[in-house]
Amino acid sequence: MPSSSPPPLPTGLPHSIDSPDMQRAGRELLSLALIDARNHTLHLLSLYEEALGSPALAVERTGDAGVVPPLWLAGHIGWFAEWWIGRNTQRAFGADCPVRPTRLAAIEPAADDWWNPAQVSPAQRWSPGLPDLAQTKAYLLETLESTLELLEHAAETDPGLYFYRLALFHEDLRGEQFIVMAQTLGLPLGIEPMPAAVTREPLLLPATQWELGLPEGCGFAFAQEQGAHRVEVPEFEIDAQPVTWSQFIEFVDEGGYDREELWHPQGWRWLASQIEGRRGPRHIEQIGVARNGTGGSVLQHRFGATVRAAGHHSAVHLSWWEADAWARWAGRRIATEVEWEIAAHTAARRGFRWADVHEWTAGTLRPWPGFRADPWSAGSEFDPVPAFGEARVLRGASFATRSRLRSPRRRSFALPDRDDGFFGFRTCAL
Repeated sequence: MPSSSPPPLPTGLPHSIDSPDMQRAGRELLSLALIDARNHTLHLLSLYEEALGSPALAVERTGDAGVVPPLWLAGHIGWFAEWWIGRNTQRAFGADCPVRPTRLAAIEPAADDWWNPAQVSPAQRWSPGLPDLAQTKAYLLETLESTLELLEHAAETDPGLYFYRLALFHEDLRGEQFIVMAQTLGLPLGIEPMPAAVTREPLLLPATQWELGLPEGCGFAFAQEQGAHRVEVPEFEIDAQPVTWSQFIEFVDEGGYDREELWHPQGWRWLASQIEGRRGPRHIEQIGVARNGTGGSVLQHRFGATVRAAGHHSAVHLSWWEADAWARWAGRRIATEVEWEIAAHTAARRGFRWADVHEWTAGTLRPWPGFRADPWSAGSEFDPVPAFGEARVLRGASFATRSRLRSPRRRSFALPDRDDGFFGFRTCAL
């Protein structure tokens, strides 16, 4: 039987397990990071139990695509590692592994019936009959133990370690999903956004040639990040930080949510479909300029409490449509992903700040040269192929993002109407 908790992390742990360099990590650091990730998952489950006051972790079904039963999400994390590592007889092929490799039986005979998203539709995940909290934790510990044992014998190569790195970053992604869900559900987790720094004037960056995409031999990469290629970028002016609440208040006060000319046609249709005539970002109770015409007020629902958001904090829970409308109103444009990446790499010492919020970028998600679907994303909800041409690229990170995923090269994506995540944006001069 597994122990009651993961093995403790050693003292004096190197900071490298919290670095994006973990995409190239070897067996020793991967072992430590996998323990850290599982501890984080168990900690989040404890926070949910405390917030809900019951080990059943029963939550309201909201209809949001990102909200699933917490116990299902936790069990899925353990299932995922076992599916691609413990049960995958062809794991040594790494990214060249078939999408449907030969698989062994699961530790838990009913694992696929409970946690395999290909077999369990989103609606079915709400059905009663899932393992309880104690059983789910036991499964998480048992699958971790199995993963660590197999890791000891894995080849110290990119293919040999591919699925261990994938399991690590997948668990980190799901950890942020737990926190986003808590915000959607109004659950107090005791987690607070990082304080924002002083706002700065926009930055002018010179024309340059920039290499987008991760080259071969860089270690682990998500499918949509692969395909190194060079891009010519003209001179541009970019915001030093994401658009703040003080800036967004002005848009609201000038009737931005009522002016059709500011909105993309699809965005205007999205706005019209929102409940109760939406006139501000999601989770906002009140937003507007103060009576004396100075400053402004934003009352925000944050993890179940109503708080006054500071004007210099990044505006958050915005859809791409809202970001686009604000940029049109301001006479600016949403930054492109290459502009964002250049600034993140070259302008940090000049005040370019990121990691407050995930940031929408202009244009739609497209494959880069040399793109190929990887074994995991092909056919999963994280498969970029169906999203090409429709989803928008998100750059950066939020306070809920594990440090290992805070890379200026990370390329995530979401459909433009998503506003449940910690999403903001920044702009460039026309």
